[in-house]
Amino acid sequence: MRAWLKRWTGRAQDIDDVIQEAYSRLASLDSVAHIGSGRAYLFQTTRNIVLEQVRRSKIIRIENVMDVGTLSIVDEAPPLDRVVAGARELQRVEQLIDQLPIKCRRVFVLRRIHGVSQREIAGMFGISESAVEKLAMRGLKLILKAMEGDNMARELEEDIDEHSRDRTRSR
Repeated sequence: MRAWLKRWTGRAQDIDDVIQEAYSRLASLDSVAHIGSGRAYLFQTTRNIVLEQVRRSKIIRIENVMDVGTLSIVDEAPPLDRVVAGARELQRVEQLIDQLPIKCRRVFVLRRIHGVSQREIAGMFGISESAVEKLAMRGLKLILKAMEGDNMARELEEDIDEHSRDRTRSR
Protein backbone atom coordinates (compact mmCIF):
# COMPACT_ATOMS: atom_id res chain seq x y z
CA MET A 1 0.00 0.00 0.00
CA ARG A 2 2.85 2.42 0.80
CA ALA A 3 4.39 1.92 -2.65
CA TRP A 4 1.00 2.42 -4.33
CA LEU A 5 0.37 5.62 -2.37
CA LYS A 6 3.84 6.92 -3.22
CA ARG A 7 3.29 6.21 -6.93
CA TRP A 8 -0.26 7.59 -6.87
CA THR A 9 0.50 10.78 -4.97
CA GLY A 10 4.09 11.29 -6.12
CA ARG A 11 5.29 12.09 -2.61
CA ALA A 12 6.34 10.03 0.36
CA GLN A 13 5.24 12.51 3.02
CA ASP A 14 2.06 11.90 4.97
CA ILE A 15 1.71 8.29 3.76
CA ASP A 16 1.72 7.02 7.36
CA ASP A 17 -1.01 9.51 8.25
CA VAL A 18 -3.14 8.40 5.29
CA ILE A 19 -2.76 4.72 6.20
CA GLN A 20 -3.55 5.46 9.85
CA GLU A 21 -6.68 7.40 8.85
CA ALA A 22 -7.79 4.55 6.56
CA TYR A 23 -7.41 1.99 9.37
CA SER A 24 -9.22 4.34 11.73
CA ARG A 25 -12.17 4.63 9.32
CA LEU A 26 -12.31 0.87 8.83
CA ALA A 27 -12.20 0.29 12.59
CA SER A 28 -15.07 2.73 13.14
CA LEU A 29 -17.42 0.81 10.81
CA ASP A 30 -20.38 -0.80 12.55
CA SER A 31 -20.31 -3.74 10.19
CA VAL A 32 -17.97 -5.06 7.51
CA ALA A 33 -20.55 -7.37 5.97
CA HIS A 34 -21.10 -5.03 3.01
CA ILE A 35 -17.40 -5.22 2.01
CA GLY A 36 -16.84 -7.68 -0.82
CA SER A 37 -13.10 -7.24 -1.19
CA GLY A 38 -11.23 -5.96 1.83
CA ARG A 39 -8.14 -5.04 -0.18
CA ALA A 40 -10.13 -3.04 -2.76
CA TYR A 41 -12.11 -1.33 0.02
CA LEU A 42 -8.90 -0.33 1.81
CA PHE A 43 -7.35 1.07 -1.38
CA GLN A 44 -10.53 3.00 -2.21
CA THR A 45 -10.63 4.40 1.32
CA THR A 46 -7.00 5.59 1.11
CA ARG A 47 -7.67 7.08 -2.33
CA ASN A 48 -10.65 9.02 -0.91
CA ILE A 49 -8.52 10.30 2.00
CA VAL A 50 -5.82 11.57 -0.38
CA LEU A 51 -8.46 13.31 -2.52
CA GLU A 52 -9.96 14.95 0.56
CA GLN A 53 -6.51 16.21 1.57
CA VAL A 54 -5.93 17.63 -1.91
CA ARG A 55 -9.29 19.44 -1.83
CA ARG A 56 -8.58 20.83 1.63
CA SER A 57 -5.12 22.01 0.62
CA LYS A 58 -6.64 24.13 -2.16
CA ILE A 59 -8.88 26.01 0.27
CA ILE A 60 -7.45 29.23 1.64
CA ARG A 61 -8.69 29.95 5.12
CA ILE A 62 -9.61 33.59 5.52
CA GLU A 63 -7.99 33.66 8.98
CA ASN A 64 -4.64 32.82 7.37
CA VAL A 65 -4.78 35.77 5.04
CA MET A 66 -3.65 39.01 6.61
CA ASP A 67 -4.72 41.28 3.78
CA VAL A 68 -7.56 40.64 1.34
CA GLY A 69 -5.40 42.20 -1.36
CA THR A 70 -3.05 39.22 -1.18
CA LEU A 71 -5.81 36.92 -2.41
CA SER A 72 -5.33 38.20 -5.99
CA ILE A 73 -9.05 38.23 -6.62
CA VAL A 74 -9.93 40.04 -9.81
CA ASP A 75 -13.36 41.62 -9.93
CA GLU A 76 -14.52 41.16 -13.49
CA ALA A 77 -17.57 43.35 -13.03
CA PRO A 78 -17.37 46.70 -14.81
CA PRO A 79 -16.78 49.77 -12.65
CA LEU A 80 -19.90 51.24 -11.05
CA ASP A 81 -19.71 54.46 -13.07
CA ARG A 82 -19.83 52.45 -16.31
CA VAL A 83 -22.80 50.44 -15.03
CA VAL A 84 -24.66 53.64 -14.18
CA ALA A 85 -23.76 55.23 -17.52
CA GLY A 86 -24.93 52.09 -19.33
CA ALA A 87 -28.23 52.10 -17.44
CA ARG A 88 -28.77 55.77 -18.32
CA GLU A 89 -27.97 55.12 -21.97
CA LEU A 90 -30.37 52.18 -22.06
CA GLN A 91 -33.06 54.35 -20.48
CA ARG A 92 -32.42 57.00 -23.12
CA VAL A 93 -32.69 54.44 -25.94
CA GLU A 94 -36.00 53.23 -24.50
CA GLN A 95 -37.27 56.82 -24.47
CA LEU A 96 -36.15 57.30 -28.08
CA ILE A 97 -37.89 54.09 -29.14
CA ASP A 98 -41.08 55.30 -27.46
CA GLN A 99 -40.83 58.55 -29.48
CA LEU A 100 -40.64 56.78 -32.85
CA PRO A 101 -43.71 56.96 -35.12
CA ILE A 102 -46.12 54.18 -34.14
CA LYS A 103 -45.69 51.87 -37.15
CA CYS A 104 -41.94 52.44 -37.21
CA ARG A 105 -41.75 51.69 -33.47
CA ARG A 106 -43.73 48.46 -33.74
CA VAL A 107 -41.62 47.18 -36.63
CA PHE A 108 -38.37 48.27 -34.95
CA VAL A 109 -39.23 46.56 -31.65
CA LEU A 110 -40.35 43.35 -33.34
CA ARG A 111 -37.36 43.21 -35.68
CA ARG A 112 -34.46 44.56 -33.60
CA ILE A 113 -35.47 43.68 -30.05
CA HIS A 114 -37.55 40.52 -30.39
CA GLY A 115 -35.73 39.20 -33.46
CA VAL A 116 -38.88 38.48 -35.47
CA SER A 117 -38.12 37.83 -39.15
CA GLN A 118 -38.96 40.41 -41.81
CA ARG A 119 -41.28 37.92 -43.47
CA GLU A 120 -43.30 37.41 -40.28
CA ILE A 121 -43.56 41.14 -39.62
CA ALA A 122 -44.61 41.75 -43.21
CA GLY A 123 -47.36 39.16 -42.73
CA MET A 124 -48.52 40.75 -39.47
CA PHE A 125 -48.83 44.25 -40.93
CA GLY A 126 -49.75 43.34 -44.50
CA ILE A 127 -46.75 45.15 -45.98
CA SER A 128 -43.79 44.04 -48.09
CA GLU A 129 -40.54 42.74 -46.58
CA SER A 130 -38.81 45.71 -48.18
CA ALA A 131 -41.12 48.06 -46.27
CA VAL A 132 -40.32 46.22 -43.04
CA GLU A 133 -36.61 46.62 -43.69
CA LYS A 134 -37.02 50.33 -44.47
CA LEU A 135 -39.11 50.97 -41.34
CA ALA A 136 -36.60 49.15 -39.13
CA MET A 137 -33.72 51.10 -40.67
CA ARG A 138 -35.62 54.37 -40.33
CA GLY A 139 -36.15 53.66 -36.63
CA LEU A 140 -32.48 52.85 -36.14
CA LYS A 141 -31.38 55.99 -37.98
CA LEU A 142 -33.72 58.19 -35.93
CA ILE A 143 -32.41 56.71 -32.68
CA LEU A 144 -28.77 57.06 -33.72
CA LYS A 145 -29.32 60.64 -34.89
CA ALA A 146 -30.96 61.57 -31.56
CA MET A 147 -28.13 59.91 -29.61
CA GLU A 148 -25.56 61.70 -31.75
CA GLY A 149 -27.34 64.95 -30.94
CA ASP A 150 -27.22 64.05 -27.24
CA ASN A 151 -23.47 63.45 -27.50
CA MET A 152 -22.92 66.72 -29.35
CA ALA A 153 -24.93 68.58 -26.70
CA ARG A 154 -22.91 66.91 -23.93
CA GLU A 155 -19.62 67.83 -25.64
CA LEU A 156 -20.82 71.42 -26.07
CA GLU A 157 -21.70 71.60 -22.35
CA GLU A 158 -18.26 70.24 -21.45
CA ASP A 159 -16.58 72.79 -23.72
CA ILE A 160 -18.60 75.61 -22.14
CA ASP A 161 -17.75 74.39 -18.63
CA GLU A 162 -14.06 74.14 -19.50
CA HIS A 163 -14.09 77.61 -21.10
CA SER A 164 -15.75 79.15 -18.03
CA ARG A 165 -13.22 77.45 -15.73
CA ASP A 166 -10.38 78.81 -17.87
CA ARG A 167 -11.88 82.34 -17.71
CA THR A 168 -12.26 82.05 -13.94
CA ARG A 169 -8.63 80.97 -13.52
CA SER A 170 -7.32 83.80 -15.70
CA ARG A 171 -8.94 86.46 -13.50
